[in-house]
Amino acid sequence: MRIQLRFLIALSLASISVFAIAAEQVDAQGKYSKAHAAASQLPRLHSLLISQGDDLVFEQYYNQRDPSRPANMKSASKSVISALVGIAIDKGLIDSVDVKVAEYFPDLIAASDDLQKQQITIENLLTMQSGLETTSNRNYGKWVLSDNWVEFALNQPLVAAPGTRMLYSTGSTHLLSAIITQASGMSAKQFAQENLSLRLGFSMSYWSQDPQGIYFGGNDMEMTPRQMLEFGRLYLNEGVYENEQVISKAWIEDSHKPRARSPRGQGRFYGYGWWLRDLAGMQVPVAWGYGGQLIFVVKELDLVVVATSESTPGSSRRGHLGRLYELVEEHVLLPAKVQQLGRP
Repeated sequence: MRIQLRFLIALSLASISVFAIAAEQVDAQGKYSKAHAAASQLPRLHSLLISQGDDLVFEQYYNQRDPSRPANMKSASKSVISALVGIAIDKGLIDSVDVKVAEYFPDLIAASDDLQKQQITIENLLTMQSGLETTSNRNYGKWVLSDNWVEFALNQPLVAAPGTRMLYSTGSTHLLSAIITQASGMSAKQFAQENLSLRLGFSMSYWSQDPQGIYFGGNDMEMTPRQMLEFGRLYLNEGVYENEQVISKAWIEDSHKPRARSPRGQGRFYGYGWWLRDLAGMQVPVAWGYGGQLIFVVKELDLVVVATSESTPGSSRRGHLGRLYELVEEHVLLPAKVQQLGRP
C-alpha cells in the first residue's frame, strides 16, 4: 500500500512539473496567450512549440499528451528524407540531383521502352514532378498492400512529362529512401541515425519498413515534438547545429525554393520535400504531415513552430488543419511580425 501511495504521489508530482513548466512558459510569453487559448479549443491538437532563435519560448501539450510521447510525423517525414538526400550529396555518395533514377533501378527503368521514364531524375522525385501516376490518395491502399513498393511505384504509367507537373506521391519519396540505401550501403534509418539525428542529440525512434526492408520514405516516422523542433532549427540555422555543419547551407536554400506549383490551391508551392505556404505576408517553408503534424521554419522572424495532432481518421478531423494554420498565422506569426516591425 505504501509503495502504491508513493508511486501515485511521484506520478502526480511528475505530471504537475511537466504542465507547470508549460504553464510558466505560457504566462511568461503573454504575446502567445491567444495562441494557447485557441489551441485549447482544438480537440485533435497534441502539442504546440515555438522557438525564437535558440530559445524555446512556448511549449504546451494538449488532450492528455506529454513531451516524451513520440508523434507519427506522417508526411512531414518527407522533409527528413530530403535532408538525408542532401547529406548524401554533401558526402559525395550521390553525385547531384540531376542523376537519373534509372541508374539505381536498371532492371526496372533502364530496360524500359519508355524513353521519358528513363529521364526521371532525383530532383524530379524531390519536387513531386516525376510524371509517374501517384501512389497516394486513391492508389495508396493498392501500393502499400503490394509485394514490392519500389517496383509498384516505378511501374506506374507516366501521366506527365518528367519535370513538368506536380503529382504528390509518397512513392516518389520512398524511391529516395531506396536510393539512399543503395548509395550509402546502409539502411536509411542507420544513415539518418549516424548523419542526422545523433548530431541533433537524439536517436531515431520507430520507422516502418516495406516488404523488402527499405525504410518508409515519406511516412510512418516518429519523433517527439522537441525533436521535430530541433530538426526545424537545423533548417532555420542554415544547416548548422552547435557550431557543426550538418547539412550544407546550399541544400537548405535549395530545399526552400519554390520549384513546383501545387494544384491544391493558390499560394502553395513545393521545394525539395518542403511545402511553401503564403502566411502572414511571407512565403513560409512547412513540413506537413497528415492530420496536422507541422514544422514551420520562418527565417524572417527567426522562428520555428511545431504542432502535432491526432493522426487517425475521425469526424473531428474536418476543419482541424485549417484552424491550425489560422492559429499559427494569426496568433504566432502576425504578433511576432508586428513586434519585429516595432523594434527600433
